[in-house]
Amino acid sequence: MERLCILYPCYFQAGLKRAEGRRVPRSRAVKSPTLADLEAALKKCGYTYRIEEKHHPAHWHKREGRVAVTCTEPKGEVVRKVSMNLEVKR
Repeated sequence: MERLCILYPCYFQAGLKRAEGRRVPRSRAVKSPTLADLEAALKKCGYTYRIEEKHHPAHWHKREGRVAVTCTEPKGEVVRKVSMNLEVKR
């Protein structure tokens, strides 16, 4: 059954605590992830997605956007796969 999983860049931000929104271990988190970084990781994983101009409720002031991913597995599995393919290039 396909459904939408919403991913925010803050899920992968190394500077945040788990209570502040990070969803991956610090070892897999990156410094200042962007939507472009998430988009590249999702392409590597082969997911269908769309970028949305909505923001995480706790971090609304950052205006970082979000990604709606079409998936069949649990959201935690999608977050894990994306974190393993996330590379920040600057």
